[in-house]
Amino acid sequence: MKRVLVTGSSRGIGKAIADLLKEQGYRVVTHSLRSPGTDLQFDIADRAAAKAALERDIAENGPYYAVVLNAGVNRDNPFPALEDEDWDRVIDTDLTGFYNVLKPCLMPMIQARIRGRIVALSSVSGVAGNRGQVNYSAAKAGLIGAVKALAVEMAKRGITVNAIAPGVIETGMIASMAEFQDEVKKAIPMRRFGKPEEVASLVGYLLSEGAAYITRQVISVNGGLC
Repeated sequence: MKRVLVTGSSRGIGKAIADLLKEQGYRVVTHSLRSPGTDLQFDIADRAAAKAALERDIAENGPYYAVVLNAGVNRDNPFPALEDEDWDRVIDTDLTGFYNVLKPCLMPMIQARIRGRIVALSSVSGVAGNRGQVNYSAAKAGLIGAVKALAVEMAKRGITVNAIAPGVIETGMIASMAEFQDEVKKAIPMRRFGKPEEVASLVGYLLSEGAAYITRQVISVNGGLC
């Protein structure tokens, strides 16, 4: 059974991805910062902790067929009001976390000659930028650059590397914008928010054999927002 790591899989989009992949027959390795019941618990911004946990899991159970990099945080504020910690935490988690998680996973995949899959969750903010999210937009745009470069490096090994850029998705993260939801929906051509399952279904496809020739792409799931 192919093993798939899904970071940030205790809730929201990550949980929807983990649930779908389990239904599709993958052995899903779940991850969270500290939620009970997940297979691995560590802060993806902590390089040493990520390396130790992932190397131990791979040594005991074998390399991953796919890594889905979903975990992330946001600390929104207009740029002049951003605190240093707001910038550092978002960059360290959402961008540097890509390196911290993927670095221990990739060589075992290569050495086992697995024609694997890497999927990173970016955001519409990383594609188009978003007011009040200079830190988040920078991190998510950086992910896109990392994905495109890594895809070129991994192509000859048959490992695909892609990014998904969700728009506004119905998760706990949008609860803070309750008073603006009607206004936001008006900016979306489909006039609704997306569902976590609609992002998960794209991940499921990108992990399939049918997607073996799709790499270096940024695929938006945003109802036509941009």
